Amino acid sequence: MNGIGASGRGDVNQRVAPGLWIASNATMQEAAPDLGMNHAQLDAHLTDAIPEFETLQTVSKFGTGQSNPTYKLEAASGTYVLRSKPPGRLLPSAHAVDREYRVMQALAGTDVPVPEMLYLADAQNAPSRRAFFVMRYLPGRIFWDPALPEQDKPERKAIYDAMNAALAALHDVDPATVGLSDFGKPGNYFARQLDRWSRQYLASVADAPSDAMTAIMGWLEQNLPADDGAISLVHGDWRLDNMIFAPNSPQIAGILDWELSTLGHPMADLAYQCMQWRLPNRGDMRGLEGIDRTEYGLPSERDYVTDYAKRRGLVEIENWSFYLVFAVFRLAAILAGVAARARAGNASNPAMARKYGAAVPALAAMATIIIHEGPDQ
Repeated sequence: MNGIGASGRGDVNQRVAPGLWIASNATMQEAAPDLGMNHAQLDAHLTDAIPEFETLQTVSKFGTGQSNPTYKLEAASGTYVLRSKPPGRLLPSAHAVDREYRVMQALAGTDVPVPEMLYLADAQNAPSRRAFFVMRYLPGRIFWDPALPEQDKPERKAIYDAMNAALAALHDVDPATVGLSDFGKPGNYFARQLDRWSRQYLASVADAPSDAMTAIMGWLEQNLPADDGAISLVHGDWRLDNMIFAPNSPQIAGILDWELSTLGHPMADLAYQCMQWRLPNRGDMRGLEGIDRTEYGLPSERDYVTDYAKRRGLVEIENWSFYLVFAVFRLAAILAGVAARARAGNASNPAMARKYGAAVPALAAMATIIIHEGPDQ
């Protein structure tokens, strides 16, 4: 079952872009005017590029998502998914569909479930003059609410355990063995990432950062841990709705949205997912704050981290406050970039982009609380 797709809660397969657990009523848009190529051009190109591909019938855009526009392709030969760079001016190093393709192709055959990659077009040979890739459609289930209200207690527990096991499996992959030894830069991962997202945040807000974000950047610089030498393949956006689960079991059928993947510190992924324990489960946000986790059969943050550490043979995780604050700051920087694209008129989903931008102050407040009160949840 390689590919990407969904069933049960609507035909959904574009993730809400790197960022927030935000409520989504995803829909399919039957027209795809922003694809950058017409039906005949796409049909001819894919027929030539993919040996099995035959007779494109329909193209529908998945209605959610901010980062890389994603389309469902129905053809005589089957169902496929196309993921493209967006139009317009883009921030440096953003929307790296070529990296997504490369990492998922490399992970095929490992213990990390990924979609089946079929074709990558670079900007020079794509009819749209924008890079895109094609993968096989994967039926399954996508859960948008991390509290999993539609599942029973044992299923919730099993789903979280499957996410935990898959994350540990990803971090246990030897990058060199799968041909990804050059997938990131050497040196202190968090130092590089702090520099990158600080610059991108400042670019997104026209060099007028909020006082809270400025203070968070300063705290992160002052509390940057020494490089401990830990390195692994990191996903960059590890969360529930970036995964497709098998139709009738808690098994993960495919992990999606690898745009931010790189070689880095494994704690970046773990801390990023653990943000959901602090996000509220009301309004537009979908987190676990305020949820009775014992009643729901959900793990506490402490238990989730402990299970991960056991799977990877780790005795202790130091600097957890730093990792959490960095994760929140990075997410705020990402969402500020999404909002900037909306202001520039090239967001994939402008209405949702504005919601993302409005979430940045709340995230800054969350990071500030962790700085002053510690991480325990």
